[in-house]
Amino acid sequence: MRQNIIALELQVLYEISRVIGETLDLDETIGVILRILGEELSMKRATVTLQDDQSEKLLIRTSHGLNDEEIRRGVYNLDEGVTGRIFRTAKPFVVPDIAKEPLFLDKTKSRRFEKDKVSFIGVPIMLHGHPIGVLNVDRLFGLDVSFEEDIRFLTIVATLISQMVNIQRQVRAREENLRLENVSLKAKLSQNYQRFFIVGKSRPMARVLQLIEKVAPTKATVLLLGESGTGKSLIARIIHELSDRSNHTFTMVNCASLPETLLESELFGHEKGAFTGATDSKAGRFEEANKGTVFLDEIGEIPMNIQVKLLRFLQDREFERLGSTKTRRVDVRIVAATNKDLEAEVAAGRFREDLYYRLNVFPILVPPLRERKEDIPALLNHFLDKLSKEYDRRLRLTSKALDAMVRYDWPGNVREMENLMERLSIMTDGDTIELSDIPSFFFHKTDVPMQRPPELASLEDIEKHEIIAALERNGWVQSRAARELNITLRQIGYRIKKFGLEGVVAERRGR
Repeated sequence: MRQNIIALELQVLYEISRVIGETLDLDETIGVILRILGEELSMKRATVTLQDDQSEKLLIRTSHGLNDEEIRRGVYNLDEGVTGRIFRTAKPFVVPDIAKEPLFLDKTKSRRFEKDKVSFIGVPIMLHGHPIGVLNVDRLFGLDVSFEEDIRFLTIVATLISQMVNIQRQVRAREENLRLENVSLKAKLSQNYQRFFIVGKSRPMARVLQLIEKVAPTKATVLLLGESGTGKSLIARIIHELSDRSNHTFTMVNCASLPETLLESELFGHEKGAFTGATDSKAGRFEEANKGTVFLDEIGEIPMNIQVKLLRFLQDREFERLGSTKTRRVDVRIVAATNKDLEAEVAAGRFREDLYYRLNVFPILVPPLRERKEDIPALLNHFLDKLSKEYDRRLRLTSKALDAMVRYDWPGNVREMENLMERLSIMTDGDTIELSDIPSFFFHKTDVPMQRPPELASLEDIEKHEIIAALERNGWVQSRAARELNITLRQIGYRIKKFGLEGVVAERRGR
């Protein structure tokens, strides 16, 4: 009898050894092992219960003889029932008759219709001297074989399972290391990344870099906060490039530049006839960017009724096109940006509080130039290098001009600086940018002592340059420039037309 048992055990272990290593799918391999135990040893039921990393509860990972509903019921606290005791004590446990054992909870309800006596055995699954789970089975070898034989054999099987768990953990750790290395490699290769951070060595920008690298590989919604011109749209693109969505679409929607109906259609799409001019059905940006990233710039300007629809989308990734009742679902990541204080907007009733919390999952505050003045010289050289390729000459700043640039507060931030350097590249005759070459209106909010250059000889010239400067500082968005200048949208539109700036505004907004 003993020889027959040993021969049977060897046969089962041989079958198990054949399946181990054929796949790295832990659940699939354990499922095959339990099936072999069931077929070769007439075992009716078995479960492998492992500790969940997040909940720390014991969950049935794989089973034999249980249906899906029974598996879902198999959740145990570490001090609960027979399974909890085996895990806590790291020792086998035998139940000769489950009907007479108070510790046997039958939480799966898989044995409630059993009429015959059922014996139950469990052994801990140990790894590096600590329990990681439990292997439970109905008795294997029958009444004429001792429980010790069952325990001895199951301990061998549990050891094999623990080694598979260990291998899977090592594979996952290696995959995570490779993923992080891939993110780092993408960062090195990304031109946008280089462009943004090669000239941002200050402590505030180092913090931004750290946050970008942490959030980029995740699925989290990101909210970029900061003044106009600080580079929020560039950061949004970098986050996309460093994510696993980089091979899919990145699309940007400026929520301040479209009227309400057009903005809703732009985001969610519309059906033919949904509104005047809707001659065809059209997919929105969310549909077009499926599997990719949608960047919602100026999110603080979004109208209240669209906020409701956007909230639902952020919660469920579901929406309907304008004029349609068909619910659509897409997988996109949202990165939003604003230069507004959204908490103040919520308090004022202009922005939904629930939408704010949905957007504010991972906020990144992008510092203005005046808070990282040590970056200014490198930024200026970066733009001069870039422009030298476009205009085929390399300009340099005198020490006085550089000092003025560093002391300037740059209300339009990096965007204002880039625009100024391009203008100076066009206007400067020689190879040196002098203090007098810099238009005085760039310094009207600072204490930099300067004389008004001769080109600003009339009030009309001054007004024209003020309009251009305000537009540059505000990304060529007329409504925002008008607010800064404390004039109406109609008034700034009149001045743009008066000074013949329509083409310039259209070109800059199109960039």
